[in-house]
Amino acid sequence: MMKDVVIVGAGKIGSTIAGMLVAAGDYRVTVADRSREQLDRLDVPGDVERAAVDVEDVLGFTRLLQGKFAVLSAAPYHLTIRVAEAAKAAGANYLDLTEDVATTRRVKQLAEGARTAFIPQCGLAPGFISIVASDLIRRFDAVDTVRMRVGALPQFPSNALNYNLTWSTDGVINEYCEPCEAIVNGELREVPPLEEREEFSLDGVTYEAFNTSGGLGTLCETLKGGVRTLNYKTIRYPGHAAIMKALLNDLRLRDRRDVLKDILEQAVPTTLQDVVIVFVTVSGTRGGRLVQETYAQKVYSRPINGVMHSAIQVTTAGGITAVLDMLANGDLPQHGLVRQEQVPLAAFLANRFGKVYAQEHGESHRAA
Repeated sequence: MMKDVVIVGAGKIGSTIAGMLVAAGDYRVTVADRSREQLDRLDVPGDVERAAVDVEDVLGFTRLLQGKFAVLSAAPYHLTIRVAEAAKAAGANYLDLTEDVATTRRVKQLAEGARTAFIPQCGLAPGFISIVASDLIRRFDAVDTVRMRVGALPQFPSNALNYNLTWSTDGVINEYCEPCEAIVNGELREVPPLEEREEFSLDGVTYEAFNTSGGLGTLCETLKGGVRTLNYKTIRYPGHAAIMKALLNDLRLRDRRDVLKDILEQAVPTTLQDVVIVFVTVSGTRGGRLVQETYAQKVYSRPINGVMHSAIQVTTAGGITAVLDMLANGDLPQHGLVRQEQVPLAAFLANRFGKVYAQEHGESHRAA
């Protein structure tokens, strides 16, 4: 049976989500954006409704969601709460991609007593990374340490930042500036972004990783009291963190984020030739012995419906569409707050959209 869904945001991720759902053949898709120009530029093969509506127009936007199966927010993080409030008012299921901690707190409040499902943080991190971590955690009798690392990186870095823009610039700046949640010695803590830098190697390439905000989703809350150490770090090539710290702290662009956004978007090229790295390590006891398991996966850019998409677009859109599909199939709770850690990894990877994470020309490593 056809399901009607609304995607909010006609940018890179919104158009990728629309393309995946239209190609599936059993979703009727409306893309909503306040910019008619952005909607006209929407590059989605197939039949997509375009609705020029501002989410700040509460009545008009709520009316658009009435009778729809779900609304998927691919809007900037500062608009996400408006989308969630309209979903509650209209009685539509709600899914988002936000890494913003304050936004997710509000979504949790809205989910209380809701007749429909509220599923925040359905992207890569937060999102898929929590699904992987939960799957590994279930294999242990007792868990000591959970380390989660994710990065979307250019395959061919060529500037001093060793970085290209593949994701929302607002989102990147937000995760570099906001405090980060972690569990340290069993206690829930806030730790500073861009700190606690480490290096590691995968397939002979050296990477750095450092604290960033929002990637853990609701996992800190779920595992509180159950693990000694839980942390999340973003993966970059070595040298990136030092330059970002100079820009944000020494030049005080942390207080002038609009200026930093303008600088990055004018000077740092975007690229479709990227790679997403997912690296999760869990250690704990099993059968009385201390053991460690690691999940490592690389996902590369690829075409969808004949249009080339970056790895971060594919993985982010694959995350939210797979969770939507599992909700539509009755494989997830149908009302209230649904956390990413409630999504079974095997069912996710078997889903027609979740399969992008298990693609054959990525490399997957499992080690006990």
